[in-house]
Amino acid sequence: MTYKSDFLNEIESRGFIYQSSEIEDLDNLMSKKNITAYIGFDITSDSLHIGSLVQLMLLHWLDYFGHKTIALMGGGTTLVGDPSGKDESRKILRQEDIENNIAKIEKTFSKFINLKDKAKLINNYQWLSNLNYINFLRDIGTKITINKMLTFESVKNRLDREQPLTFLEFNYMLLQAYDYYHLNKEYDCELQLGGSDQWGNIVSGIDLIRRLNNKKTFAITSPLITNNDGSKMGKTADGAIWLDENKLSNYDFYQFWRNVNDADVPKFLNLFTKLPHEEISKLSKLKGQEINEAKKILAFEVTKITRGKEQAREAMDISDNIFAKNTLDDRITSYSVNSKELLESSFSLLDAIEKLQLVKSRSETKRLIKSNGIKINDKNYNQDDCSLSNYAKDNEIKISVGKKKIGVIKII
Repeated sequence: MTYKSDFLNEIESRGFIYQSSEIEDLDNLMSKKNITAYIGFDITSDSLHIGSLVQLMLLHWLDYFGHKTIALMGGGTTLVGDPSGKDESRKILRQEDIENNIAKIEKTFSKFINLKDKAKLINNYQWLSNLNYINFLRDIGTKITINKMLTFESVKNRLDREQPLTFLEFNYMLLQAYDYYHLNKEYDCELQLGGSDQWGNIVSGIDLIRRLNNKKTFAITSPLITNNDGSKMGKTADGAIWLDENKLSNYDFYQFWRNVNDADVPKFLNLFTKLPHEEISKLSKLKGQEINEAKKILAFEVTKITRGKEQAREAMDISDNIFAKNTLDDRITSYSVNSKELLESSFSLLDAIEKLQLVKSRSETKRLIKSNGIKINDKNYNQDDCSLSNYAKDNEIKISVGKKKIGVIKII
C-alpha cells in the first residue's frame, strides 16, 4: 500500500506495521501536518536491550520526518508492572531504582532522537503519582470495562494457564490508557505506537480519549521480533543483548548481529538500519558464503546507530583481527592472573571462563569441554581436571568457546 505520508511509506516498506487503526485518516493527517506521537518504555533495568530497537527506530523515523516525538518513561507504570506478553508478574521496583534507570537510559534515546530539538523524554510519574484513587476510579474506571480487558490476548493466556494476574496488573491497563489521554490533552498527541502485545492497551486509550475529549486518535503496532525458539527478541541463552556499552562491549554487541541467522538478514537490514532500499535489496539476494558480507554490513550499521560510528569501527576492527587475520587484539575481553595460581591449579579453566563471562555456568562449561566445544590457543581442550598448569609459562592464553566467543587470560 502506498501512502501520502513519507513516514508511513517508510515504515510500511520496512516492515514496521503490524496493526493500525483508521490508517487512511492517519495518512491524510500526517500528509498535511507534523503530528505528535509517543511510545512508552518500561524502565525495569538501567539499560534497554535489543527488544526495544524496533520502537527506538520508529521514534527515529518519526523524528527524521519532522514529527514531534515523545519517549514516555514509565516511571509510574513500572511501579505497577505490565502484564502484556508476560507469563508471570514482574518484580516491583523501588522509586529510587526507577529514577536511576531513567537517568542511565537517557543517553540511549539521544542516539535515536534529537532531544535538543522537538523530541521529548517525559516520565509519566509526573501525573500518575498525583492521581486521587477515588476520583480516578470514578472518572476513568467507569469508561473501561472488565469485559474488554478479558478479551486481551495477554490476559487470556495468563488465565488459561491458571497463572496469577493481580488486581495491581489490571490497573496497568487503566494507567496506560490514561497516559494516552493525558498526552493528548496536554501535548496534542494523536498517535501511539508500540509492539503488537500492546494493541489492547493502546486501543483502550483511544476509546478513553473519544469518550472524554471527543477526539480521534490513532494506533500503530509493530510485529514482535522473536528468537529462533519463538521467544521475544532481546535475550539469548547467554543473557540480554544490552544497548548500553557499559553492560555489553561494542565487540560483543557487533558479534551478535554478525552471527544472526541468514534468513533474518533482510528483515533486520530493513528494521534496524537506515540503508537505502536498493542496497538492502542487493544485500538480501546474497547466498552461501556471500551472506557474510551482508552480515558484516548489518553488524556495522546497527552498532553505528546504537553505539556510534567510532564504536562500530572499533568492533569491526577487533572482529577482523581475530577472524580474518587470526591475530589477538588487545581490546578483546581479558583477565589477568598470577602464574603461581595456574601452577597450583587454584585458578582453573572453569574460573577463567567465568571471569571472561564466555559461558553462563560452570556446568555448561563442563558440558562444552566434553563435547570439544572449548579451545585453548586454537587446540581442543579435553582435560577432565580443567587445569591450566601446562600454560603457566605462557604470557597469555587464548580461550575460544565455539567459533565466535573469545577471551584472553594474561599471565603475570
